Amino acid sequence: MGELMEQLFTVGEPIQDAKAPAGPLQDQWEARRFGAKLINPANRRKLSVIMVGTGLAGASAAATLGEAGYHVKSFCYQDSPRRAHSIAAQGGINAAKNYRNDGDSIRRLFYDTVKGGDYRSRESNVYRLAEVSSSIIDQCVAQGVPFARDYGGLLDTRSFGGVQVSRTFYARGQTGQQLLLGAYQALERQVNAGTVEVNTRHEMLELIVINGKARGVVVRDLVSGTLETHLADAVVLATGGYSNVYYLSTNAMGCNTSATWRAHRKGALFANPCFTQIHPTCIPVSGEHQSKLTLMSESLRNDGRIWVPVKAGDTRAPGDIPAAERDYYLERQYPAFGNLVPRDVASRAAKNQCDSGHGVGPGGRGVYLDLADAIARLGRDAIEEKYGNLLDMYQKITDEDPYRVPMRIYPAVHYTMGGLWVDYDLESSIPGLFVIGEANYSDHGANRLGASALMQGLADGYFILPNTINDYLAKNPVAAADSSHPEAVKALDTVRGRLERFLSINGSRTVDSFHKELGAIVWEYCGMERNAEGLEHAVGLIRALKEEFWTDVKVTGVNEELNQTLERAGRVGDFFELAELMCIDALHRAESCGSHFRTESQTDDGEALRDDAEFAYVAAWEFTGEDSPPRLRKENLEYHNVELAQRSYK
Repeated sequence: MGELMEQLFTVGEPIQDAKAPAGPLQDQWEARRFGAKLINPANRRKLSVIMVGTGLAGASAAATLGEAGYHVKSFCYQDSPRRAHSIAAQGGINAAKNYRNDGDSIRRLFYDTVKGGDYRSRESNVYRLAEVSSSIIDQCVAQGVPFARDYGGLLDTRSFGGVQVSRTFYARGQTGQQLLLGAYQALERQVNAGTVEVNTRHEMLELIVINGKARGVVVRDLVSGTLETHLADAVVLATGGYSNVYYLSTNAMGCNTSATWRAHRKGALFANPCFTQIHPTCIPVSGEHQSKLTLMSESLRNDGRIWVPVKAGDTRAPGDIPAAERDYYLERQYPAFGNLVPRDVASRAAKNQCDSGHGVGPGGRGVYLDLADAIARLGRDAIEEKYGNLLDMYQKITDEDPYRVPMRIYPAVHYTMGGLWVDYDLESSIPGLFVIGEANYSDHGANRLGASALMQGLADGYFILPNTINDYLAKNPVAAADSSHPEAVKALDTVRGRLERFLSINGSRTVDSFHKELGAIVWEYCGMERNAEGLEHAVGLIRALKEEFWTDVKVTGVNEELNQTLERAGRVGDFFELAELMCIDALHRAESCGSHFRTESQTDDGEALRDDAEFAYVAAWEFTGEDSPPRLRKENLEYHNVELAQRSYK
């Protein structure tokens, strides 16, 4: 470890998952469920759970716990649970149903996910995810989710990147919306039954830990500014990912890291923060005015062929470039998977084409995704039925008709594989704090396969957490506590002091200007490619900008009102700390794996080169204090059911 890295972090005791049962993978989940303690229905009514977040994971978990009889307090910062970012997911949800009889199975979904994550995920968690995937489809069909069906009325499926089977169930290009509506109706049923209490426009700003256990949260009413303290027997975070640290991402503008970061500062380990996914099919940036990027579903890669002009700097219209002068580079480089290589591979390939002068569109920051062959083969009506809303959205944004001219796409920050560390029960390193969905790190390793986010969110919420949280609550009875408890008062005072600090700075720069500059740093040095020199430089830039932020940011208004500038200031303040940890994590991991591509570690043909001897572990980071370096806790990854191999999609 170099001198600079010794200053940036320390190494602590290893950490391990002690909850996964021994024995064959296929028996572990049943063994864990049978071995877990249960709580009888009458006693469940005496227990309460706080649920932060109402996306697919949060809504499904709250509904399921409410149905079981627990009292659930649900919080979201949106004006309705239906506005959670899960609604923006487009392409589909994976499940090992093997309806196509094309060789799919639970084991193949497990293998594809571990391989797709470049062997940096935990075997036990991934196998369980594959195992419960089929139940998710049954659950959602029973709720009335309008999945696409074939001519005979059977559920239809399509392929996604990184696989050679058709296991992705979908509802045109609005799968996330339809699944969220299903979870939302289940949630509202429990609201009507009185088991779930939904608090909209409330943002979690602090975690309350009493006697070493997570017991509650401090939230701010975003309309009135009132700070509220809520306590329960356990706390669940379902607050999504942190891609907005980059400023420009496919996430909704409100997506943030504050809930998980506040928990991290209270002792929850943060795992693999540098594992951030770049999605290959987004609409390219159109100018400095943008504050968000728009995703075009990866499902388009089923029928769209991706290409660039063979000749660098070719500015002809795509229709004027004959087939012989087009480079279908994914089909050329990866013949076995073609346009359906995993997201990290497709993204880097697109970047390489643009960096070498073959990019198209303004600034050469784009490649073509061309549906012409599919339209000629299947007809426009068939393409419109499968992707119509996506193509309408593209036309509205670009004023180009994708049925007549190729779409222009470019990679953009999308999903985060990193998140709070959890064990097999989805419990964090703080007892009583459970983390589900994208907010945890557990299932995707260094790269998420497409259509697996919705699968994980609903698996965690409907099937996994409701089983494992029973065991915790049965074994950990806690004394009643209210807002007068010293730890609750301390947490409230911490939040109040932080808000007052923001309002007292009265600097000259807007919150958004700081966020935009921070995002540019992280994208430049910790984006699709990273190297030691750049990451070290980034840490210095982030620290300097953070110091300026805390002395020169301008937050207008007061706390006791609707104050979106104050909201954003808190979120950006947390992004500064996360961004630094992301760069430290990327710097210490001197290998390439999945989305984490270190230019110093690549094969002769430019593919990611892992170092399993040194880095086959989860990097779980411990917060040690405001002015102290973070502590690295390693969870060694052992593979008994898949063979570690250099990934190849050729």
